[in-house]
Amino acid sequence: MQRISLINIAHQHISEILIQGGIAIDATLGNGHDAMFLMNLVAPTGQVFGFDIQQAAIASTQANSEDATGLTLIHASHALMAENIPEQHHGKIKAIMFNLGYLPGGDKSIITQTDSTLIALNAAIALLAVDGIMTIMAYPGHAGGDLETKQIEQWCEQLDPSQFSHQRFYSTVTSNSAPKLFILRKHL
Repeated sequence: MQRISLINIAHQHISEILIQGGIAIDATLGNGHDAMFLMNLVAPTGQVFGFDIQQAAIASTQANSEDATGLTLIHASHALMAENIPEQHHGKIKAIMFNLGYLPGGDKSIITQTDSTLIALNAAIALLAVDGIMTIMAYPGHAGGDLETKQIEQWCEQLDPSQFSHQRFYSTVTSNSAPKLFILRKHL
């Protein structure tokens, strides 16, 4: 069976919604690849806010985005998203991306934490515009990732279906350790 790129699926769905001049959030910068993808969609007049707790992730993103006007990097937990996004953008964010786990090429002992991720997801749905999209890449195959993924699944299931819809994608044959992509859309 051919492997499916979950990142490509996330990017495809976001590309259908996020346009020039839009506002987006990369909730977990990592090496900045998703932030640059978002910037390419909203440039030259849009805005992307990027969050990470690791200075190495901020530095890596800065190195990859030297000419990225409209990119604001925030050295803070995604759980503090609502406090760090200017009030005038609340309810107007068209796309939010989460890529959970650890920083590729970084310290694998520093991982996203279930509690802060759930706080961030609740903040994100409040920041999201009607007809906005949120993607969540979860990795149950590493220590702590299994619990985080299960909690995200439960969180998605408890959302009001009159306000939100969600889909789940797998990269390979469904298994407990395979990465999972959740795509959430806000309707009301």
